[in-house]
Amino acid sequence: MKQLKTLLIAAVLVLGVSLNANAQAKSAHIDVAELMTKMPAYIDAQKQLEKLGQQYDNDFKVMVDEYQARLKKYEQEAETVSAKINEERAKEVQDLEKRIREFRETAQKELSTKEGDLMKPIEEKVKAAIQKVGKAKGFQYVFNSAGLLLADGPDLTPDVKKELGF
Repeated sequence: MKQLKTLLIAAVLVLGVSLNANAQAKSAHIDVAELMTKMPAYIDAQKQLEKLGQQYDNDFKVMVDEYQARLKKYEQEAETVSAKINEERAKEVQDLEKRIREFRETAQKELSTKEGDLMKPIEEKVKAAIQKVGKAKGFQYVFNSAGLLLADGPDLTPDVKKELGF
């Protein structure tokens, strides 16, 4: 009877430990920012965005230079021309200001849209690679280590880099 009781207690302990081990989810972490910034596609996208941003900056500078030149000219000639011409010039300056504001807003929206268009396929590729590696290694959760206060578990960054081919 005593042996049966001991055997029963041992069985319950073994069963309890194995259930506890199965209940714990396997998790790992990855530094998504590090991964993405080293991807060739990401680097190319950043170059395209930088080039487009520089183009918008140059166009904006041309518009501002034109605005300042006209404003200076109109201010110098304000006393020598009629009130009607001054009114027309004031309207012209206001229209230029409006065009500059609209250009800046449109450029920012277009740059943001372009960034989304370029980054979405890269992010999807990274996500798919993380899921593939995570599942292959038996992890149920993979966290981005950027937001973790403690990342002491397995780091999948090298494995995902290998999966992505770099």
